[in-house]
Amino acid sequence: MASSVNGGNAHEDEIHLWREGNWWIAKDIDTGVTTQGQSRRAALENLDEAVALHNDEIGGEPTDEELREFGIDPESNTTGDQELPDTLK
Repeated sequence: MASSVNGGNAHEDEIHLWREGNWWIAKDIDTGVTTQGQSRRAALENLDEAVALHNDEIGGEPTDEELREFGIDPESNTTGDQELPDTLK
């Protein structure tokens, strides 16, 4: 975890928050993840979500049960044999 010293007190889980034009920028020092928002609150909320995604705490492939909840049959749903677009290779 990132840490810093300010007045002799160590800080864990440090973030930086600054304004650039009409946007607030938030950066998690430990992970390097950076987000933005039109308010400080939005930038920090976006950072919380982005760090959780980075740490695999949220997101990921849906389970078969989750697919069924959306009316998708996991057994008959495949990606097919199409080639990936150049941007995904």
